[in-house]
Amino acid sequence: MIRNFRNVLVLAPHTDDGELGAGGTIAKLIEQGVTVHYAAFSTAEASVPEGFAKDILKTEVRQATRKLGIKEENLLVFNYEVRKLSYVRQEILEELIRIRNRLAIDLVLMPSLNDIHQDHVTVAQEGLRAFKTTTVLGYELIWNNLSFNTTSFVTLEKRHVLLKAEALKEYRSQAGRDYMSEEFIVSLARARGVQIGAEYAESFEVIRWVLR
Repeated sequence: MIRNFRNVLVLAPHTDDGELGAGGTIAKLIEQGVTVHYAAFSTAEASVPEGFAKDILKTEVRQATRKLGIKEENLLVFNYEVRKLSYVRQEILEELIRIRNRLAIDLVLMPSLNDIHQDHVTVAQEGLRAFKTTTVLGYELIWNNLSFNTTSFVTLEKRHVLLKAEALKEYRSQAGRDYMSEEFIVSLARARGVQIGAEYAESFEVIRWVLR
């Protein structure tokens, strides 16, 4: 049962990745009393569209994660440069180890190891190094996945999916992207639900499964 997890860590290479890949699951976990921590490694200041403050994503990630129910004190936002996380992978690993040593994490949600975005795969690789003795699931971002093994599913209610969509609407600076639309979010959740005979779901790759 998903509520058997007590302390979950979501790793987001950039603000919004965690919500896109696992927003419905985050909402369900919190609804069931699970503590969710969220670590974002880049606020992508170099990619912010004209007309927005360069640090707008710091504000938007706080609003989005708050909407999902993540407590302010459980949100970590780092300022590494977008598209250059691979240059500082040792620093990222050390940050992850500090988190591991401070928190009793029993589930990590992070990008798929098959994600082709350079920042995403860096966080996935270092996340696995830091949490190799913990259950680790890779979330899907289908526009970056050449392949994705749908080996694990979390069933969702419609309210979880809609809450995910509402959280993503807080990213006004990213509103023009197709994958931010409510139509896409709901359609993908329905497709994943069909795979397991449920109305809605999110799918994950099993990277590490630890039974204690």
